[in-house]
Amino acid sequence: MNYDERLRTFQQSLGEVADLAFFPISADLHYLTGVPRDIPSFGWNIHPGAWLEGIWISPSAPPILTLPRMTAEFGGLMGSSSTELVVLGDWDDPVQLVRDSLSKFNLPPHPHVAIGDRTHGETIIALQGILDTPRFVSGTELLRRQRTIKGEDEIATMRKAGEITEAAFADVLPNLKHGMTELDVISEVNYQLRRHGSLGESFPTSLYNSGPNHPLIFGHREEKSLRELHPPVSVLFDFGAIYDGFCYDFGRTVSFGEPDAQFKEVYDLVMASQAAGVAALKADGHTTCEQVDAAARKVIEDAGYGAEFRHRLGHGIGMDVHEPPFLTKGNQTVLQEGMMFTIEPSIMIFDKCSARVEDIVVVRPEGGEKLTSGFQTLYIVD
Repeated sequence: MNYDERLRTFQQSLGEVADLAFFPISADLHYLTGVPRDIPSFGWNIHPGAWLEGIWISPSAPPILTLPRMTAEFGGLMGSSSTELVVLGDWDDPVQLVRDSLSKFNLPPHPHVAIGDRTHGETIIALQGILDTPRFVSGTELLRRQRTIKGEDEIATMRKAGEITEAAFADVLPNLKHGMTELDVISEVNYQLRRHGSLGESFPTSLYNSGPNHPLIFGHREEKSLRELHPPVSVLFDFGAIYDGFCYDFGRTVSFGEPDAQFKEVYDLVMASQAAGVAALKADGHTTCEQVDAAARKVIEDAGYGAEFRHRLGHGIGMDVHEPPFLTKGNQTVLQEGMMFTIEPSIMIFDKCSARVEDIVVVRPEGGEKLTSGFQTLYIVD
């Protein structure tokens, strides 16, 4: 990835709307500099001066990356970026360090400051004391102009994340057995992701399972995770690998026990719906996100299951799992080549059977290019 070029492009855009930008450690910062994120923990580990953790960018001066010592050392970030790195010692004054850093940017009075959407409130409060009546705008919205269209190098990286995801799924399937709990299955998926080279899960691995004796439950993880899976039940996977900062999102359906006629019908409809959505994902100058959603949804609606397709068709994806734009009714965004979306139709009958499929698809002139295409037939666990 050419991070210097990305920074220069952003600096040109920044000059049109703001005098300064700040991005905390996030996908935005990772995209611009290669400074990686870590797998988050349930509780926040706060280091002294954590509020200044991120990059400061002006339209013309070289950017400055400010980090607390513990982040810089424990994160292995010393010298990891071509950007100037300034480290806050444990006993140093973070306000003074930021003042000194920003003095290099020759900011005007009442500067416009573009901040990343993941910026902490503590950072904003500190800046209100350091700068003269700053006016804040969204830096993430500005950077999104670059991040939405993926280059071929980014597409190749996502394709590799898909390969890891499918390899993990291939090794999950032989280990599925009647009587496993939902937690057993999730743990197996997470183990196989790491075993095949993923840093971890790109989002919490999820199952959406339904059967006559196994009603679908959303949330309530403690309640549902220890339920045993006994046939007949449809097991719907939703998970993805991480590779070089990119997040995969993948879904398949498995049947515990021989599927009945309705389950087979539902499965086939979902696969046909996805195929229609992929075909509609064209960079032809006029096709919109709404039209792609409608093309896939029509397959399910015409078969009488429209109410059971309960969500949007898909979402943009890249270094974050969910990115705008979204494939949904009312979204008039015109597709451009290089956009990447999930195509993830489903039919969910809470107390009977369900099916879903999900792949990441690149917008191309003649229709979508799927980055994963394995496991197209319904897998049955006897």
